[in-house]
Amino acid sequence: MEEPFVKTEIRKNENIVYKCTDHLVDRPLSYCPGCGHGVVHRMLMETLEEMNIQDKTIGVGPVGCSVLAYDFMNIDMLGAAHGRAPALATAIKRLWPDKFVFTYQGDGDLAAIGTAETIHACNRGENFTIIFINNGIYGMTGGQMAPTTLPGMRSSTSPYGRDVLTMGHPLKITELIANLPGVYYVTRQAVHTPNHVRKTKKAIRKAMELQKENKGIAFVEVVSNCNSGWKMTPVQSNKWMEENMFPFYPLGDIKVDGKLIEKKQVIEKESLLSGKSLKRGLAG
Repeated sequence: MEEPFVKTEIRKNENIVYKCTDHLVDRPLSYCPGCGHGVVHRMLMETLEEMNIQDKTIGVGPVGCSVLAYDFMNIDMLGAAHGRAPALATAIKRLWPDKFVFTYQGDGDLAAIGTAETIHACNRGENFTIIFINNGIYGMTGGQMAPTTLPGMRSSTSPYGRDVLTMGHPLKITELIANLPGVYYVTRQAVHTPNHVRKTKKAIRKAMELQKENKGIAFVEVVSNCNSGWKMTPVQSNKWMEENMFPFYPLGDIKVDGKLIEKKQVIEKESLLSGKSLKRGLAG
């Protein structure tokens, strides 16, 4: 029996405008509705399909919201201890130098407990790709303040906003590692609009392709939302991200072909020191 309001005659191969890559496993994602993780998963897996390297790729998953990435990516995956993905990726790449290796990490995993592993792998110039999802908060464990939480931004452990005098400044780890000699390519992108999705996919493709040249670390940061942790709707969180995250974490290339890109970044002193001019996350 034909389904109501569905014209089965249009279900033909020549009419298909989009089909999910078979590099993604056909199962529901565990992420909150509106989260950027699913989009990045798709961009990454589409890239591997287009490069025809599914059987040549090994991914390393983190601890965090994307700890179950191996359930969704139809490739060889390994799970690392919290923050240790770069160390595991180092071992994999050195044992199998012809494999394409990447880590997929959030800001708590990469920029907090994994800071040492991240910095030393980058400084050594290991030949693998790091995909870094930055939503400015610990998403999986209850919305706690992360190293990337903005000044003045509320979280479950900074309910009155991050006070840099007592809680320290946000860690701009992407700019930090960009200055290391072992890092060849660094970029910061987003996935909240179609245009940004295309730019992110292009960046991921470049980061994976560079492994053929053995130039060192290729690092792709994706600034994303966390509507659940920020206590907002997906639409509200994307708007908040544009107004607050992007000025502090500006999008674009930071290091290309081993050379830093000169950029002028203006951040209000009041925002940096007290955060009062920012529109806060965690409504209420």
